[in-house]
Amino acid sequence: MAAPKTTPLPLPSRNPLPLSAGQEQQVRDLYYKRVRGYCANEIRDFASCALNRTISATWACRTQRLSMNKCMIGHATQEEQDAAREEWFASRDKRIEEREAKERRKIEQEKFHREWWGLPQTEGQEQKGEPNTEKR
Repeated sequence: MAAPKTTPLPLPSRNPLPLSAGQEQQVRDLYYKRVRGYCANEIRDFASCALNRTISATWACRTQRLSMNKCMIGHATQEEQDAAREEWFASRDKRIEEREAKERRKIEQEKFHREWWGLPQTEGQEQKGEPNTEKR
């Protein structure tokens, strides 16, 4: 009796680094954006057909819906997920810089707010213009 032929299993993702749930969601959003970008014309055709229709869109826009689904399924591959993950990792430094710049702007705005209203710079400091003159 001959052994049955087995097909090799697909290779795992090229990016095995585990990410947090929020990071995975960012990768997924990037992946969906890429797939929608490839199928933008089909999506636009279906949306224009389905405009101002409710239940009748099911059969009136059948060909557009099927072509949209075929396109999206054709582009929704593991390779595309890997490409989205690689793009996410490539833009990681940019996101870190943006986050740091946002934090710096927040600190500057808070400092301006405190100066404008004469609030203490930190929680333990006295009011501006009223130096701590406590004598012991």
